[in-house]
Amino acid sequence: MGASKAADGDLVAQVRSFNRFYTRVIGVLTDGLVGTPYSLTEARVLFELAQRDTIDSSELRRLLDLDAGYLSRILAGFVAGGLVGREQSAADARHHVARLTETGRAAFAVLDEHQIEAVEQLLAPLSTQQRTDLVSAMGTIRRELGDTPRPQGYVLRPPEPGELGWVVSRHGAVYAAEYGWDASFEALVARVIADYLDGHDPKREAAWIAEVDGEPAGSVFCVAGDASTAKLRLLLVEPSARGMGIGARLVEECLRFARRAGYSRITLWTVDALTGARRIYEHARFHLDEQAPHHSFGHDIVGQIWSREL
Repeated sequence: MGASKAADGDLVAQVRSFNRFYTRVIGVLTDGLVGTPYSLTEARVLFELAQRDTIDSSELRRLLDLDAGYLSRILAGFVAGGLVGREQSAADARHHVARLTETGRAAFAVLDEHQIEAVEQLLAPLSTQQRTDLVSAMGTIRRELGDTPRPQGYVLRPPEPGELGWVVSRHGAVYAAEYGWDASFEALVARVIADYLDGHDPKREAAWIAEVDGEPAGSVFCVAGDASTAKLRLLLVEPSARGMGIGARLVEECLRFARRAGYSRITLWTVDALTGARRIYEHARFHLDEQAPHHSFGHDIVGQIWSREL
């Protein structure tokens, strides 16, 4: 019991330390308001008003978790400054709705630009990979603490220069974090990429990157097995981008390309522990052909070969 309590105390200390650090980061972002007449809370009010045509004052208070009197004073100041219009709600005469005026939208545009510049300065020293890791970690914190971020869009596209290295790096990092696999798995992924680049025939082989908010978030490859059989390889979706349907969409794109390239069958190799990937393959009508236990990547695993006709 004593050891458990000490461990809990260490976790609490780490969370408090992170909170102190993050408060300093928020201070940096708040510096982006310099040159505008608005406090951080006023900026949050303007942001929410800018996201919609009108909003009930009580709903705005709930969204921002503000004291009713404090919010009322902020809105009164905005009304006096010509930034906000207020009127009775058509649905309930006891309530008022607020909306930004054209002056208010212009003021928000200036404020928004200041904040964008502050975030850009914060991210400037980081590499592309560090930025990706940072956003992924932010998504993890939000999910684990009960927040549900608004759905994001994504696009599929061919890899850009440097992104095949990203595929190798992220496979190594994600599988190490989630399954404890060692560096031999990353070496395997690197060999697959090297084989893909060696004598690559774009009519018979292709690769796709899933991009979310301008950053790589997933991958899949369609490579030649033999004259009639394609192989689906290196399916990956970043933890922060899961639940958006990216994995299924990547597999669908791979199947579509394989058909156009003239293959009549497609296969893939996976392990039984990857339950999320298996669900995607089953949904895409792959069937399990064979499986066998062996020791790979520092663990005892069960390798599986799946296939389907095209």
